[in-house]
Formats: sequence, C-alpha cells, structure tokens
Amino acid sequence: MKVRLRHILSVVIVLLVAVAGQASHIIGGDLSYLCLGFDPVTNTNRYRVTMKIYRNCNRFSMDTFSDPAPISIYRGNAEPYDSVANLQVRLQTPIVPIPPDVSNPCLTLPPDICVQEGTYVFEIDLPVIDENYVITYQRCCRNATITNIFTPDRIGATYVIELTPEAQQVCNNSPIFNEFPPIVICANEPLFFDHSATDAEGDQLVYGFCSPLKGGGIAGAFAPGDPESCRGFRPDPSCAPPYEEVDFIIPAYTPLVPMGGSPIINIDPVTGLISGIPDVQGQFVVGICVQEFRNGQLLSVTRRDFQFNVADCEPLVQARIDADEIIGPQHFLIRTCGETDIGLINLSQQFSNIDTFAWIFDIEGQEIRLDDWNPLLSLPDTGRYDGFLFLNPGSNCGDTARITIQVYPEIAANFSYDFDTCVAGPVSFTDESVSQAGPIIDWFWAFGLDGNSEEQNPEYLFDSPGAQTVRLTVEDENGCRATRLDAIEWVPAPALIVVEPTTFLGCAPQEITFNNLSNPIDETYTILWDLGDGTTSSDISPSHVYEEGVYSISVEITSPIGCFVEESWEDWIRVRPNPTADFVFTPEELSNFDPTAFFTDQSIDAVAWNWDFGGVGNSILQNPTFTFPDTGRYEIMLTATHEEGCQDTITKIIDVQPLITYFVPNAFTPNSDDLNDGFRGGGFFDGIRNFEMRIWNRWGEMVFQTDQPSNSWNGRKNNNGDLAPKGVYVYTITFIGPRGQSRQLKGFVTLIK
Repeated sequence: MKVRLRHILSVVIVLLVAVAGQASHIIGGDLSYLCLGFDPVTNTNRYRVTMKIYRNCNRFSMDTFSDPAPISIYRGNAEPYDSVANLQVRLQTPIVPIPPDVSNPCLTLPPDICVQEGTYVFEIDLPVIDENYVITYQRCCRNATITNIFTPDRIGATYVIELTPEAQQVCNNSPIFNEFPPIVICANEPLFFDHSATDAEGDQLVYGFCSPLKGGGIAGAFAPGDPESCRGFRPDPSCAPPYEEVDFIIPAYTPLVPMGGSPIINIDPVTGLISGIPDVQGQFVVGICVQEFRNGQLLSVTRRDFQFNVADCEPLVQARIDADEIIGPQHFLIRTCGETDIGLINLSQQFSNIDTFAWIFDIEGQEIRLDDWNPLLSLPDTGRYDGFLFLNPGSNCGDTARITIQVYPEIAANFSYDFDTCVAGPVSFTDESVSQAGPIIDWFWAFGLDGNSEEQNPEYLFDSPGAQTVRLTVEDENGCRATRLDAIEWVPAPALIVVEPTTFLGCAPQEITFNNLSNPIDETYTILWDLGDGTTSSDISPSHVYEEGVYSISVEITSPIGCFVEESWEDWIRVRPNPTADFVFTPEELSNFDPTAFFTDQSIDAVAWNWDFGGVGNSILQNPTFTFPDTGRYEIMLTATHEEGCQDTITKIIDVQPLITYFVPNAFTPNSDDLNDGFRGGGFFDGIRNFEMRIWNRWGEMVFQTDQPSNSWNGRKNNNGDLAPKGVYVYTITFIGPRGQSRQLKGFVTLIK
C-alpha cells in the first residue's frame, strides 16, 4: 500500500534500539520545522528545518551518522513530483547521548544500552504555492531483529515532513513531540509514556497508531546495484513520493496493534499517553500519527516512526520461595500431607541487594517470626497457615512474598496383583491405597519403561519377560500424593508361537532367518529348533542355508520356571533349483559398419528372459536381435527366470568398434570442369584427429599443407597463384584414429592438365 502525501504534515521518527549482541544500524530520526516569517513582496515563507537522527553506540555498533546528509525537497500534489532542491546538510556537534530510563528503581536494564542523537539544521525560502512541499531523507536498513514486520534488514525508513498549501498560507509551525520514547521497556511491567506534542499555535491535536514508511534497500551493500539509487542503502538524492508502508506480520501485528500481546497497548487520542503492560518480548516498529486541527479544519498530520524494545529487565530484589504452586502474584502455596515440620527454602534474588528479611506466620492467632534464611517451621496439626516473607521492609527497593501452607492428613499408596505364571497373559492389578483426608481421585500406573494406565484397577500385558517394575502414584482431592514401587517376576511361556516367515518358496542355495516373534521370550528361555535337514539350533531366531528340497520345521520353548510349549510346521520350506543363464551372439566382432548383433539364449531351466543391452535397450524375447546406436563397449546382461521365480544373471561384453576407411587417388585434373578438379582423400573417417596432409614437388618444395581431411589441393601452390606444372608430386598423410591408433600414408599423385 502507498501513502499519497496530500494535506499531511509528517514527522517521521524511527527508533531502532539494539541490545548487546544484536545488529547495529542508524535507528531512526525525525524532521520538524519552524516558519520564521512571510515576505509579502516575494510571496515567500522562510523555514528552519531540523532533522534528528539516532544510532546505536554500544560496543557492537557499526553504523555512523552521514556527514553531510542528502536531504531532498519535492513539490506536487500527485505523481510525478518535481524536484525543488537536493541539499547536503552537515552534522552539528556535539553529538548528544540519550540515556535509558526505567521508572521502577528495583529493575535494571540489559547491559550495553547506548543511543546517540545527531542533529542537522538548515534554512530555506519557499514560495507559497497551491501544491505540497515534501522534505525527505532516506536511509537503509532497519534492525534485523525487529519482530513485527517482514524482512526488516532489507528495507529502510523514510523520514519526511510535508508543507501543505493550508500550512503555507498561515505560516504554520509543525507540532514538536515533548519526549523521546524510552530506549528499553521492561516486559510485564506497567508502561506509561507521554507521547504528547506541543503546537506553537495551540492547535487541537489528536493521537493514534499508524503505519511507518519504507525507504531505500540493500543495493550496493548486500546486493548488486547502485547504493545511491532508490533501492540503495543510502539514496542520494532521496527519492520522490509516494512512499510505501511497511509490511506488518498479520494477524499477530498490525499498524493499530504494533506490539501484539493481550491485552494490547493503547494510546489515548486526546492526551497521547501510551499505556499497558507489554507481555511479548522483542523489538517493535511503531507509528504514531498526530492530526492537527484549527477551527475544526484538518491542517496537517504528523507521523512519528520509532521502535519499542521490550526486554526482560533484571529485578534488583525479588522475593521467591520453593513452593508446590504459585497461586497468584507473589503468592506461594506449600502443600504437605501428614508432615507438620516444614523446611522453608528461600530462593529470593538478588542476595547482594537484600539487607534485611523476615518470615512472619500466624499460628493459631499467635505471630511467629523466623530469622533464618532457610528456617524450619513446626506446625501443631493439619490445617491452613498463612504468612509472609519480607525483603528490605520499609525501603524503596523491597519485595514481599505471601505464603500459604496447607497441611493435609497422610495418604498411602498400595496395590496387589495376580497372573497365570505359566501361560502368557495380562497381569491384573488391584488398587489398595488409602487416604485419611478425602477420596482418592487420580491413579497413575507405570509399567516398566513404556506402559502406563490411569485406571484404578488396570490389566497390563508386558512386552518382554523378566523382572517388571511397577509404580503406582495416587492423588487425593487435596492434591496429596503417594507412590508405591514393586517388582514382578513375569516369565510365562508364550501363549502362541509366532515365527516369520510362515511359509517359504525360494531358490537354492537359500539362507532363511526364522524371526521368532513369540512373546514373552528372551535369552533366559530354553529354545530348541529342528531345522528339517538334520540341523538343530538353540538361538531365539536362527539363520540357516538350505539346498534344493522340502523341509519341515519345529521349535520347543521352555520358560525359566519350566513352562513348556512347542509348535511344528510340515513342508514349510520349499527350495527349488536355480536356472543357469547363458548366451552367445553373432557376429563376434561388430563395428559402425555392422552394429547389429543376433543373440542366442543357451540358458538352462529358464522360462523367461530379460535382456539389458548396456543401458541403450532391452528385450524379453528369448533370442533377440539388437542394433547398437553407436560405437563403444556395451555390458550385455541376461537375467534368466525359473518357473518357480528363481533367477540367474550373466554378463558379457560386446565391443562395437569404430572403423575408418581412407583412400587416395593417383591423379587429378584441375581444369575447372568440375570433374576430379582437386586432390584429397575419400572414405569414412569420422572420429579421426591430428590430421595432416603435405604435398611436395620434385624439387622438394612443399606446395600444399592442410589439417582438415575435407580440404582439397587445387593444383596451385598453397591453393593460390598459377597452376603448378603437370607431373608427379609426393604426398604424406598422417592422422590418429578414434581409439588412438596412428596411421601414415605416403605416395605419388599425378597432376594432369
């Protein structure tokens, strides 16, 4: 969305404060103006414009103030705006530090908080016109750790102030904000910031949240491009309006709810007071718009852009105790069941800032004071007792913890169990817990490492045999808890013997693993397998290699206490013979002139065939024919399949050789009749390299040379000038074949006229 600056008087402040360890940037600024007077002769107002820019100055800071700063002035009511002036304004000295401020004296800010203010001032004469003047300065980028807008480290800010025709007519002064926003706000602490402004003419001001503006980009810094362009990190000159609004991360954040949270932070439209309790930590870009009315007419809008930084402030003194529950602000509950001697543990912080402390309890109408840091409080009976822990009482930096101790009658956890010791099955558990203070309302059973139940009297089937740990925790209506821990020796025989595979049909030789899934079973059980071929095993899940045949399997399992079960499977394993894959092919030598091969299957006991011709083709025929698309060595693989599904594979190599032919004529007639006019070789010579042909006359003079087999000698020296005399000439031709073999030809050629 773009904001068209008409009838708007904008003061833009971006306060981007980074705490220790975060990225450092120019973090904001604001523009304001004073109308110094009107000259009726020239119909001109003289203005003094002040720009304030803010930056981090902690030990991690990297950015600096621009000196000079490029400030641009435009005129217009709509696009395109005309340029009026491009100024280079120097930084004034001294640079002013902005101190952090925390209203609560018992809170300390995070370390390395430092912000500086740089000021730029210039004066300019502007004729009174019926168009807007827009004074603007742009700089990138915002802090990467900002929470509420998208890609803050890739966009900057536009600091802009606008002189509307209405403001020019009355030589108006811009509203000036009274206070600079706090550098850091403490999370979960009350926020009260007077964001009001003062107007020199006493005009009516109305406050509200609104959206800040974008400006500049990362070109020339972290991306290619001109750093002084509109997308650069320091535009010079600053670019003309209109300007885009920043993109909030909705629905969590919007221009009207810039800090999120619940309840939201509010601004009073009449007083400008920002109030609330920020409960979300982070850095938040916030926009404030102030409407200026005179005699009921809107004269201007001032826009401020800054950043609230919500951090976890460290309390100097904080009253804390070790308790079962926190039931309210600084209110701690200690719950005990059947125990009247209570050891109080003081967890208060910071110890170095605590000068005095006191524990005070009301015990049956009598005030009891304890002066030890971790005292022992003896109570007379069950019931409720109230007290306090006071830190630095009577000082400006103290704290108080309210304490409630509830002593309930004792509770005891107990249970019994029953199961068949020989046949595997669930164990039945019976709760026998008792409470003297009220009914038991919750049960939590833990069986070994993984099982659990919240029933009062559950049943549970363990996954593995052995000593099983069972824990029962009960809780009564008062929150009192008790636990009973017991161990059960659970080693019955499996109720059902389960083995994978349940049947098998394969090819010899075949290794088979019998995966024993029976439960319960482990190394303490005695196991005997009959593997059907005279072999036995005592493994829980044995592996065995079978040759061709049919085999029956059986297994016997005896538990550690003598419970016995057995199972057998007739004709369980069937192992068939493997086929034998084999083939021949013709011709035995293939080339680019004859790339077709005829394959003949010679496999034994095969009923299906799968051919892979080196990745360039395939076939399922028994005796296929295949033409290879190119020369080279191909790995031919045949997979032969038995009628039972058994397979065998064989691989052979076929070499399709790249052959060449090259022949040379013994005479030529360069008489331009288009018949035998040039001398060159012919044939098939794809793939040759390092070709060279040389021709000499009878006096040993070289008359022609070429490295291209397609070039011809036309009978002239180097194919230029006069025709050579008729007669006999000597030639040599050398080249390297496709597979690196060297060839050399020598001979005579007759030039005939």
